[in-house]
Amino acid sequence: MELSIQRFTHRILPSTHHYFKPISRTRPGAFRPPVRDRSSGSAARAGWFLGMREKKDVLPEIVKAGDPVLHEPAQEVRPEEIGSKRIQKIIDEMVKVMRAAPGVGLAAPQIGIPLKIIVLEDTIEYMRYTTKEEIKAQNRQPFDLLVVINPKLKRKGNQSAFFFEGCLSVDGFRAIVERHSEVEVTGFDRFGQAIKVDASGWQARIFQHECDHLDGTLYVDKMVPRTFRTVENLDLPLAAGCPKLGAR
Repeated sequence: MELSIQRFTHRILPSTHHYFKPISRTRPGAFRPPVRDRSSGSAARAGWFLGMREKKDVLPEIVKAGDPVLHEPAQEVRPEEIGSKRIQKIIDEMVKVMRAAPGVGLAAPQIGIPLKIIVLEDTIEYMRYTTKEEIKAQNRQPFDLLVVINPKLKRKGNQSAFFFEGCLSVDGFRAIVERHSEVEVTGFDRFGQAIKVDASGWQARIFQHECDHLDGTLYVDKMVPRTFRTVENLDLPLAAGCPKLGAR
């Protein structure tokens, strides 16, 4: 799920294949040209050589709508694989990509990996991008990083809510989506321990958005069609007949 600078809405593999497209992110100061020092030319040359050997932080790109990996169901992670280096690396990369975007949630298919893994996190810092009135209406609270493997989502209660959503895989657009106000999510954490989360409000919305990705569903598949708009037009009035924002 996506973090919008104008208003905070969400952005909320068996083997690595062609869906993985690395981005090179070099740390500031990691690469510097050599300094000529006539008194210690060998030391300068050694510094240049060592600098060339520094590792770069390479992150996968976020896959965009239209790629089949976003429109097909993901596979469950086998229990015996959860603690493997491969799965742990995937989780670490997902968290880095989500935070770099920045976003409040990410599903493995969004980095080209068709596995049932989601990560989500909402912070006080992110919430500064929206108003107190919106935070209250959305029933939004900050929460620490959550990693859920093979999540299963169950609706609780009969209340739902209509709010704008965005997605890192459909960047630059927003639309209203109806979501359940309360859900129960079960699955496994990154250590293979069973977990259960009772989520409400905005956290419940993020969970539903990310779990949809694991079923090959994007928010545009569930949106109220006439509310679809660019980020620049987010604050324009809704068309006649569109549902009002808020809980039902």
